[in-house]
Amino acid sequence: MKNCEQLIQLGPSLTRLHQIKMRTLLLLLLFCHVSSPVLHSLEYTITASTGIPNIPEIMATVQVDDLLLCYCDSNKRMEVKDIAKSFFTENPEQLVLYRRRCFHSLPNTFKDLTHSLMRLFNQTGGVHVLQGVNGCEWDDETDEVKVFAQYGYDGEDLLELDWNTFTWNALTPEAVIAKPIMEADPFLRGHSNRTLIKSCPEWLEKYVEELRDILLRTELPSVSLLQKTPSSPVSCLATGFYPHGASLFWSKDGAELHEEVDHGEILPNHDGTFQISVDLNLSSVTPENWTRYDCVFQLSGVNEEIITRLEKDRIRTNWVALIVKPSNMTVLVTAAVVFLALTLIDAVGFIVYIKKRAISPPSPAPDNGVELPERLNPEM
Repeated sequence: MKNCEQLIQLGPSLTRLHQIKMRTLLLLLLFCHVSSPVLHSLEYTITASTGIPNIPEIMATVQVDDLLLCYCDSNKRMEVKDIAKSFFTENPEQLVLYRRRCFHSLPNTFKDLTHSLMRLFNQTGGVHVLQGVNGCEWDDETDEVKVFAQYGYDGEDLLELDWNTFTWNALTPEAVIAKPIMEADPFLRGHSNRTLIKSCPEWLEKYVEELRDILLRTELPSVSLLQKTPSSPVSCLATGFYPHGASLFWSKDGAELHEEVDHGEILPNHDGTFQISVDLNLSSVTPENWTRYDCVFQLSGVNEEIITRLEKDRIRTNWVALIVKPSNMTVLVTAAVVFLALTLIDAVGFIVYIKKRAISPPSPAPDNGVELPERLNPEM
């Protein structure tokens, strides 16, 4: 469990890698991709770790428009989400390619790179994480394509690919000495040129064509008010919404509050929807003034707001254990257990979204009695 806590501490820095990549390449940070319904992305994430018992050394995901489609790891485990099963049934060669890379190419490459970086930085042991995010985005109206690739090590930005010249740019002074190692790796060099320029846009177009009904759907959330203890902030949780672009805020007398509030990030649920929360500090609010406060949810493309009045009988409480905020109910678990569940099952949180998304130790990590996705190939 100590190692899990160490790993969680790396989370905020790891998410910074993803945030910078998305900002610099106009990818899908919070509102960006949903503001233009014709902008799509295919994203591959790879996380290599060392010194963490019971965690696969290599974990990888495939995501389209922020939807997790496939997860695999170096323990030769591959999971396919339900929404992608029909696609991989019709395109089995793509799943074969992912399996070959995840079970063979990625472990060899990223283990070697991790150990090379450890030697480079005079590290002999402990927890170390090498993370890569790469892929492409495609505008199906203008047909414009952009590719991206970025790597980070131990929570610090490392290298970013200049997709015009296919050279690596060091993002920190320390990364300058790591640049030759990355540039010399034959897998990364070949993967960047072949996959990002040719294969990625072709497969992204196929994914969008097959999954269009799913990618362009709209789902409104359920909204709940939660409180851990009588003196804790009241958390407004909106969960189960799609698409990803949404905002959630507290208002007083109809005006948005900017003080005494703590905004959470948009996080993925295991079913392909999203959740977000925002906390309101009530320490200076008298009970008779509670009803002047509202939690307001807005979804991109939907005119109607969902407004939840702050009333005592609407607040769900648990004053014994940690509140974990999932899709449809409150689950009592520890943040570390939820972190592991999300990592191993949905491969998000630790790996980013990783998207962005996020591991933040002080805030309870979300989940909802996570279910294992059904295996497309049970024998794997």
